[in-house]
Amino acid sequence: MAFAQSHIMTARRHQHSRLIIEVDEYSSNPTQAFTFYNINQGRFQPPHVQMVDPVPHDAPRAPGYTRFVCVSDTHSRTDPIQMPYGDVLIHAGDFTELGLPSEVKKFNEWLGSLPYEYKIVIAVSKLKPESYENVQSLLTNCIYLQDSEVTVRGFRIYGSPW
Repeated sequence: MAFAQSHIMTARRHQHSRLIIEVDEYSSNPTQAFTFYNINQGRFQPPHVQMVDPVPHDAPRAPGYTRFVCVSDTHSRTDPIQMPYGDVLIHAGDFTELGLPSEVKKFNEWLGSLPYEYKIVIAVSKLKPESYENVQSLLTNCIYLQDSEVTVRGFRIYGSPW
């Protein structure tokens, strides 16, 4: 799952209840999903999507809420990015331009400078499989997901480069 460069998702989880997220009917066919939602963009709101008003980036977090900040495709261009406040950062891939170790190290330093309680990085799809282990060893300031999942603040997050 990839997100545009600065979307904030807020989800509420009641103390003794479960948050249920419905799977989109087109999730098994990305081409069909793109075609359907692209054609109907602006005229159709999927039934499981609720439009919410934007939250100011510096608004304090209400008790019981978790703020997700989702970015992707930064391609080694993290210096000029002003990141919004949040609790969990998800970087959904393509954080390097060429996949060089120096780019991975710089990205890791950037992650280390961010104030999020959890920083989750999803494996890069452009790397060769033999490079994955090296990338993971260089990313010490995040939780790296490569065909794996993690639970943070009661939310299960799965990440795969495919």
